[in-house]
Amino acid sequence: MSGGIPPFDAIILSGGRSSRLGGVPKAGLILDGETLLERTCAALARARRLTVVGPAPDDGAHHPLPGAPSFVREEPAFAGPAAAVVAGFRASPQPRSPWYAVVACDMPRVGELLEILLAEAAGGADASLVAVDGGRHQPLAALYRTEDLAAAVDAVLSRGSADNLSMHSLLATVRSRPVPVPPGTTHDVDTWHDARALGVDVP
Repeated sequence: MSGGIPPFDAIILSGGRSSRLGGVPKAGLILDGETLLERTCAALARARRLTVVGPAPDDGAHHPLPGAPSFVREEPAFAGPAAAVVAGFRASPQPRSPWYAVVACDMPRVGELLEILLAEAAGGADASLVAVDGGRHQPLAALYRTEDLAAAVDAVLSRGSADNLSMHSLLATVRSRPVPVPPGTTHDVDTWHDARALGVDVP
């Protein structure tokens, strides 16, 4: 990769229930003429391998997504974000890149976020990098050292299943460093109020 950007793979989580949106999939919401999934894939298109954990678009008018992602699902579906991360990671063929970006599909400013994290990694970071926005750590807006994420996944699966496991429990053994990001960089779409505030088209 050019410009000193470290090689990375990526996982996008897009398979949640969207309960507070009445079941409307977040991935298909529109911002500036693009779906949130399209925007997120474009932000991560430089990944060597891009995996989306969630259903593939099936609207009949779908065109190839940036980054040519593969699609997988956690089993069972809706088993939580940690289970989705595990499914996405295990679906990625080896050899893996040294870094793994993990993001949710509903953060409109994900491109800005990723540039900050990659710049930190390029500076010689020796720990995983987790965005901190407004004092809140965001494990689904992070760049993980692949060897540490692999060890965490193996540890969880050695004890059983990742179903309904918290992200905190999944990442308990991962050494990470907080990376402050500009306010609002990790804001996502949980409610229709959030969607309006972020400029997302509301049906």
